[in-house]
Amino acid sequence: MYKPTFNMKRQRLVFRHFGNKGYSLFSCLGREVVCSVLSVATLTYASAESVSTKPVVSDSVSTTTAREMMLDEVSVTGSRAPLTKSQAARMVTVLDRQDIAQAPVQSVNDLLKYAVGVDVRQRGPIGAQTDISIRGGTQDQIILLLNGINICDPQTGHNAMDLPVDLNDIVRIEVIEGPAGRIYGSSSLVGAVNIVTRSGNFGGTEVREYEGTRNDCAQIHAEIGSYGYGNVGFRYARTTAITLPPSSKITQSLSANYSRSDGYSRCKAGTLNTDYSGAKGFYQGQYEDEQLRLNWHLGIADKGWGSGTFYATPKWQADNQYEHTTKLYSAIQGETKRGRLHFAPSIYWNQNRDRYEGYRGEPEKMKYNYNRTDVYGVSMNAYFDWKAGRTAFGAEIRNEDLVSGNLGEPLSQTHHIAGTDRDYTLGVNRTNISGYLEHNLLLKNLTISAGLVAVKNTWSNMNMTVYPGIDISYRPTPSWKLHAAINTSLRMPSFTEMYYKLQGYKADPHLKPEEMTAIEAGGSYTRGNLSVGATAWYHHGRNMIDWIMDTSLGDDAVWQSVNHAKVNSIGFEANAKMQAKLFTNHYSLFTISYSYINQNKEQEANIVSQYALEYLRHKLIANAQVPIVEHLQLGLNLRWQDRVGQYTDFSGAILDYEPYALVDARLTWQQNSYKLYLEANNLLDKRYADFGLVEQPGRWLIAGFSFRL
Repeated sequence: MYKPTFNMKRQRLVFRHFGNKGYSLFSCLGREVVCSVLSVATLTYASAESVSTKPVVSDSVSTTTAREMMLDEVSVTGSRAPLTKSQAARMVTVLDRQDIAQAPVQSVNDLLKYAVGVDVRQRGPIGAQTDISIRGGTQDQIILLLNGINICDPQTGHNAMDLPVDLNDIVRIEVIEGPAGRIYGSSSLVGAVNIVTRSGNFGGTEVREYEGTRNDCAQIHAEIGSYGYGNVGFRYARTTAITLPPSSKITQSLSANYSRSDGYSRCKAGTLNTDYSGAKGFYQGQYEDEQLRLNWHLGIADKGWGSGTFYATPKWQADNQYEHTTKLYSAIQGETKRGRLHFAPSIYWNQNRDRYEGYRGEPEKMKYNYNRTDVYGVSMNAYFDWKAGRTAFGAEIRNEDLVSGNLGEPLSQTHHIAGTDRDYTLGVNRTNISGYLEHNLLLKNLTISAGLVAVKNTWSNMNMTVYPGIDISYRPTPSWKLHAAINTSLRMPSFTEMYYKLQGYKADPHLKPEEMTAIEAGGSYTRGNLSVGATAWYHHGRNMIDWIMDTSLGDDAVWQSVNHAKVNSIGFEANAKMQAKLFTNHYSLFTISYSYINQNKEQEANIVSQYALEYLRHKLIANAQVPIVEHLQLGLNLRWQDRVGQYTDFSGAILDYEPYALVDARLTWQQNSYKLYLEANNLLDKRYADFGLVEQPGRWLIAGFSFRL
């Protein structure tokens, strides 16, 4: 499913001179260039793994053979400054639009299961609640981004995947494995996930460039399935070309989605306890002319779900919990397109509201937990080219403010909780200041990308701390690419880790920041229809945060947040992709990926870990996309995983996690304007658990359609 390469149809560019500048070559990386009558391809192929090609803007002069264009940049997620795929030093895995359309999934959460280095632990299906981690980390140790904007919730990583976007909005998902501090700052301790959405029309429809031209496109989709599952949504996009300023255009899109399910289990009292319902809406726009590009988005995600035994313990055997979240996302991003020095400022505001019910609908038994987090951020990134390469620098200020009914310190002034007779009486506020510097040295077959991030957080009077990193890529032949890296990063503890103290949980407000140093090396080979790759890595974590329980305390045992002194991890990942013609003249695609992790932190006797000492030692993913007849395709996905760790059941017995294998399938009939499909998740009806006390559903059948207007 994850493709090492794909061939992109590039547009031929014509320009009259190189400008006699030392940095001119950067302007044509990733583009086919015509000098007079000589055609030169500067890049044999482009890959979706780490690049996104931004639109080319037309000049006011044109000829009958080709248009004179302003050369634009090719972005690379794995660095502060944009570089081409062939020059990039950092390895980035990307799931593109075709992969998303073919996968038998209903959420981004489910989609990430097919990334071999990503651990997806679900407490509920259809994206109800999911913890995402990378390379043996925890859900709080990765940074989640929406179009490059940090949308992490400092209250807790449990609800970080409450996204406002529908799968139809997403053009690709990028995964960076390993510390990414000098790229994304704090929170990116073990990796990053960037969700990139499309503001324009479906299929990349081009707009003719004269005033009044407008392209409109609409799409509707619907699904029904097991356990009362239903999903309906739409997306509308418009691109309009205008003449003032010259060669400018505005692109906008709007999407909305509603889904629900009765759930797959009931509590002891006989009522539903894993039901789900949620709605989301997302608006995105872009303005672009010859000088600059502006992007903006506004999104909302509102959902509630029966939380069954999500946070139950042997001491607190609640099986009818409930949670409701409302999240708002907004951002404006700019980018200059001309001049030697390029600027890319951004400003954003995200708000997260959470209501947790320990006993569903019974506040008299346990007061509901109310939390509201407001995150404000502003950043400025810039880069320039000179004879020694490309240098990038920037800074970000991010303020995180929590008001709560049970987390934080007493507030000097309380705030009313809307819709209730209660007030927010507690809170925490902290500001993170980051500065970045990176330089990229590009030679014929070698790229060296080195940089650092300097971080200061107002929490606990943290001093300014520097975290450096370096990535090296060597390309001995067009088919081979070797890479190595040493990177460092940090993560501030979440507000929940610092202050949660209810029903069997005891937090520590004096937790130290987590720190990570990582080393990795690997290589990839691509030739014809075969691609293979492998990477080995080592992580050294300091002050790692986890919730642990000392079962020897019996009835007095509680979950406590602590800093583990050190956790050392080693891992290995390998993948292969092959295309071949089988039953038809169309190519079938086969991929297989494997990941191995070992952590050598010695676990004390009677200590049970909730996160950091539970990781996937083995994970194997195999995928086949097989055309059966014209327009009909079968997709099969196998996922086998073996988790290290233990959990305590309600009787007090300590049990090991059992390995399990799941098979998902999707049969799709695809035409130009519509698509019909049948899906089966957990086709073999395997009973399993990602968390010990939360059993996942068996076979789940879904039928759906998508229609484009």
